[in-house]
Amino acid sequence: MWLRRILTVLNQEQSSPTVVFYDNISEIKLSKNLVMHGRSKHIDVRFHFLRDLVRDGILELVHCSTQQQVANILTKPMKLNVFLKMRSLLGVHEYPSIN
Repeated sequence: MWLRRILTVLNQEQSSPTVVFYDNISEIKLSKNLVMHGRSKHIDVRFHFLRDLVRDGILELVHCSTQQQVANILTKPMKLNVFLKMRSLLGVHEYPSIN
């Protein structure tokens, strides 16, 4: 939302929804289902804010599996082969050392 506001100030208003890749299918389904029920009454106010943005067409939540979440390289320990894959997806490559 912050970036959308900055783009508007710079006369670069975004007409399509901002796509957010998320790895929780249940929360994506809840954001699209506007019916509240007993199982979802404990959900934090932040979720309702996101649900309103999805309803208003400002935000679009798209499923992205945990193995494809590049940001996980910064937050979670991972095996070497997964780390190398994520590092290459970030565009960071190992350069040969000069001796």
